[in-house]
Formats: sequence, C-alpha cells, structure tokens
Amino acid sequence: MRNISPCSLLALVAATSLCGGGMAFGQTANKIPPILVTPDRVESSIGTLDFKDGAPSPETIKKVYDTLAFTRGLDAFLNSYGGASAYAIHKGLLGIGAEDNTVTIFPELMDSKSLFLTANADTVYYFSVVDLTKGPMVVEQPPKGVGTINDMWFQWIIDIGFPGPDRGEGGRYLILPPGYDGPVPEGGFYVARAKTNRVLYASRGYLVDNDPKATVANIKEHMKIYPYTPGGVGTSIATALEGTVKLAANPVVPETKFNEASGKSFNTIPPSDYSFFEMINANIQAEPADSYNPELAGQLAAIGIVKGKEFRPDERMKKILTDAAAVGNASGRVLNWDSSNIPGWAFYPGSGWANMLWEGGANFETPPPMITKEGMFAPLPPTGARTLDSKTAFYYGYTLDSPGMIMRLPKVGSQYLMGFVDADKKPYDGGKTYKVTLPPDIPAEAFWSFTLYDNQSRSMLDTPQRYPRAGSQSYPSPAAEADADGSTTIYFGPTQPKDVKRGNWIQTMPDKGWFVLLRLYSPLESFFTKEWRLSEVELVP
Repeated sequence: MRNISPCSLLALVAATSLCGGGMAFGQTANKIPPILVTPDRVESSIGTLDFKDGAPSPETIKKVYDTLAFTRGLDAFLNSYGGASAYAIHKGLLGIGAEDNTVTIFPELMDSKSLFLTANADTVYYFSVVDLTKGPMVVEQPPKGVGTINDMWFQWIIDIGFPGPDRGEGGRYLILPPGYDGPVPEGGFYVARAKTNRVLYASRGYLVDNDPKATVANIKEHMKIYPYTPGGVGTSIATALEGTVKLAANPVVPETKFNEASGKSFNTIPPSDYSFFEMINANIQAEPADSYNPELAGQLAAIGIVKGKEFRPDERMKKILTDAAAVGNASGRVLNWDSSNIPGWAFYPGSGWANMLWEGGANFETPPPMITKEGMFAPLPPTGARTLDSKTAFYYGYTLDSPGMIMRLPKVGSQYLMGFVDADKKPYDGGKTYKVTLPPDIPAEAFWSFTLYDNQSRSMLDTPQRYPRAGSQSYPSPAAEADADGSTTIYFGPTQPKDVKRGNWIQTMPDKGWFVLLRLYSPLESFFTKEWRLSEVELVP
C-alpha cells in the first residue's frame, strides 16, 4: 500500500463523512431522490407551472398566488356562512323596525312572504337580537316554549324552554357579555356566557287546540328582556357582606315591545355573490376578535378581512372572491341536493330522505349520543374531526344550532327529514305532481307536517296557498286526512288532484324548483328504530 501522509488521510476521512460512506473519489453530492425533484414543467388543475431548476417563473408565481387567494376565499365562504346568516337575520329584523332587545313575533305564523331559511308554518316564532354591549341582559322565557340562544357565529350558548334547564316551565336567563368579570347571582337565573356582543334569541310556541291565539297571549304576557341589576334578586345579604357587590333593589321591568311580522316581506338570508364577504367583514368588525376560531380568522385575514382594519380588496381580489363565492354557493347546493348519496346522511338505506346532522351532531364533530335501555344518554367517543361537509350543508340551508335538534330521545323536541330528490333521485319539477305516503301510526306524539321550500331562497315556497304545508294540525291549512287503511298520502303539484282533500295537497309552481322537509314534533321510538318508514316521493303519472 502506498504511504499516505497524515494530512491527506484526514482530508480523505472528512470527504467520506460529508459525502456518504463508500463514495467514489471526486463525487461531491448525492443524487436527489426523484420524489423531491420539481420538473421544469408541471401540468396541474390551475394550468402549466414552469420552473427553472425548481425556481418558479413569474407566470407560475401569479397562478399560485391567485389559487391561494381563491382557496382561502372559498374556505372563508364555507366556514363563515353561519356568521353571515346570523348577521343577515339581525339586518333583516332591523329592516322592519325590530330594534335590539325587542321581540319579533309571528302571531299568524310565518308564511312564504318572509325570507327565512327553512322556517316552519306550524308554530308561533318569536325572535330577538339581544344587545350585550352595555352589560349582562336578562331574558324571561315564557312557559311552554322551545328554543335556543346562539351567538353571532351561530355558536350554541344555551337551550331554552323544553330542551333547556327550565324544561318548559319558563324562567329567567342571564346572558353575560364577552369578558364579563362582575358579580353573578347565586340563584334565580339560568346563567350563560356569550362570546359575541349580541346574541340571537329564537323560540317557538306550539298551537293550543289548533289555534295560535292562546300561544301568542302566553308569550306576550311572560316575555321580557331587560338589563341585569347586580346585587338585586339572586344575591343574598351574606354575599353582599363580603364586599364584592352592593345590595340593590330590582328596578321596574320595562314593558316589552313586540313587532308583529306575519305576512311581512323581508330578507334574512346571506347573499351568494361578492357582497357575502362585505357582510362577513361587517360581522367581524362588530364582534370581539376572539369570538371566532384562529383558523377562520387566518382564512379571513388572508383575503383582507381583519378586525379593526378596512376591507379594501383591489379589482384582482374582488374577481377572485366573486369566483370563490360562486363555488361556495355551488358547494352548499351540491351538499344539500346530493345529501342522500353522502355516506351517513341518508336516514334509510337507499332512501332520498336524509339529515346531515346524524354524521357529526349539532357540534359537527361527534354523532348524537345513544340512549340506553334505562333511558340514560350514552355519549359516543369524540372523533376530534370537524365534519366540514355537514357543517356547510346545514348552515347553507338552515339556521340556529342546538343539541336539542338532533338527539335520539323519544317525545322530546322534533326531528327532521329532508327530501331534495324523488324516488328516481331526480330534483323535483314544480310543473309535475308527486305523492308521498305515511304508514299508520305516524311517530309524532304532538303533531307532524310537511313544508315545501323554494330552491333558490331555501325559504317557504311562495304560492297562492301562502302556507306551503300539510300535516296533522288544522291551522293554518286544513288537516291532512288518513285513508281507510290508516295511511296518509300527501300530494305536491301545481293543481289539486281530483278526489284529493285540500289538506292532503301542497301547491307547487310550474318552472319553480322546490324541496321538502318532514317534521315530527315529539317523535316516538319507532322513528329512531326505523320500524316506521315513509315512502319515497314518487312522480304521479
């Protein structure tokens, strides 16, 4: 072996260590694995992407930035739709003179003149936007109500009425504003804390003997909204002696202002074009920066919507966001009209009847709890993953969020089945006649109904009937009548079929698309076990 000097030997060792053991003399770098190499030309869904040894060309830079802006705009549209919907409700109520802390009530029920996402024509609605900017507010809930309180992102705060802690007896709810650290009463109130400066109060009352008058009277007698008085009722003298709160007498409760809205035309639905982002920006500016999650805040910030800053997109960004709104709107429609084909959404195997909430529950993360033989709730393990498609589908077509609207508990609350397609999985044609049959023993202890909705607005279908519904109640349209075998058949079509009772027909309009919801109020066990199954919606020859 030829003698090698110590310096040469050290150089050889260093080269071998840096370049990999066993490397041939003169080799200075490993070959880059093919999976790490970016070719000079890449074909993609956004077009041809050009690189020079990995460095993007100016054209590629522009394409990628535009795609990132579109993607974040689309995510913002889909993930903030609940916030836009809440803001649109507030804006719509203000538009008819319903100021914050007043109560909007529908004494003759809601009808097809008002644009509300999939509202019903069966119960007396009463709404309020409660302003917390000046401090905690008290809401006195009337007895026999069913409802919920959400924040301005449609995040659930607390249920009220039958599903809430008052269990239908009525009571006082104290809503604390964001960051409130003042005194809280020891008792006498159901206390809930909000993340936003305003909250949406929404409740409904069932008819009494097929008439709304007694229900309306009950609401007007008991419904109150007023500021909380620290140190008043709910605070003991012993607590006051601790020096943290001053004893106070409750002031006279102000008279509640009611706004009657039956038959009024006004809109509470977010836009589907570029102005959607302007509405979301308005909501962002009105609410605390921590009232929504950081991921959504990041998506909004990426397109220029930031708390405390002016939203001024240039023409390029406006064009991109217009496209994002178009695709976002299409996404909401696809996820609703194709709902029965999405795994876990069809209520019966192969059926067109579906409900997206069975996948992830009211929080879009874990399906609703099971019920044991002893009647106890048995929560399912958290999945840790947001069911994004069900969240998008729900907020696009429906409003307000509550655990009470999706649970497996008989005789409590209501259950919903959505029908967007007929037995052949085709969308409904307003110029054709369809029918659906409900077998005997319809699983609704209180009552049941079908309601038709306009494809475009997702609000009640506007026809000469005014109330596009059919069901077991005889108000506001005649009650449906059962056949001799105990089954009940409902028809949907532009004209009343011969020999079909008025209460068994809901009018449609030629050239106007529609979809249908079945509501079961106080559902019975046969619904949850699926022993009872209604037919598909069939085209009548």
